[in-house]
Amino acid sequence: MTSSTITQLQRSGYTVSRAARELGLKRSEFDLAVHLGQIRTVPDEGGGGRRVSRSEVDRLRATGGFPDSLRQRVRLVGTTEGAEAMEISIGRFTRLARLGLFSPVRFYLNRYRAVVWLYLADELEEFTAVEENTPLLTARRMPEGLRDMLDEGVDLRARNWRGRHRGFLLRLAEDPWESAGALAAFLDPAQIAELVPDPYERSHLGRFRPRPPAHGAQGSPAAHLIEKIMTADDPAEIAWLRTELAQVLDDARRFRPAPRPATRLTPPALPPGEPAPLEPSRGLLGWLRRRSA
Repeated sequence: MTSSTITQLQRSGYTVSRAARELGLKRSEFDLAVHLGQIRTVPDEGGGGRRVSRSEVDRLRATGGFPDSLRQRVRLVGTTEGAEAMEISIGRFTRLARLGLFSPVRFYLNRYRAVVWLYLADELEEFTAVEENTPLLTARRMPEGLRDMLDEGVDLRARNWRGRHRGFLLRLAEDPWESAGALAAFLDPAQIAELVPDPYERSHLGRFRPRPPAHGAQGSPAAHLIEKIMTADDPAEIAWLRTELAQVLDDARRFRPAPRPATRLTPPALPPGEPAPLEPSRGLLGWLRRRSA
């Protein structure tokens, strides 16, 4: 193997599936580690997608306690397991999550189309270890202000998940159009149409709008529920997204205007009495008709 080939291999690094094996992670664990910024990836210049440099794999393998420490940082738990780890009831765990005191990092729909939120085990342990949080875990009743929020139906789980997922998408964005697409992914079509009235620009933006991380058959109740989770519904969240998207779109337009169909030139006006040139197809048919007359 030549030195140039070796250098190229070092530069190209690993595919994501190979990197996951090198790091002893399941593919879902690897994807989450990338999502959380714990594994740095680079664009695959050869075939699209992402790759992991060899130096990044070496860095992670050199960390203390590898690979168990890396697996622990991406270990997910649901409500039941999370409540057990925090030594609280499932009901209290759910109330704390609804109040946004810790945030989910993933979700899926079970067979009954109920949303199952997943949390980082490490973050729950950190929350439990903070002394100021002890009353929230042990007191008979929640503080009055928090009780009022729960009585009003506050549930910040979806909003907090959107915030985390938006950060992940923005970290992966390589140019302003990709950043704009990441922001647009959390706004409904009516909001996008209002912000981007030009249909060609709106169509171009749509190419960079990521799909939701969970999927359902198009038009199915599951797909509608996933879309609802993905779409901002809080006025403050919507206002922030609109402001950010408008600013990023200005950058994107300067970076590269959205493509448009080629403009068809209008032929110049002919002098009075001069016959108009015939279009090739119609002209040929007309010439043949006149010739056979």
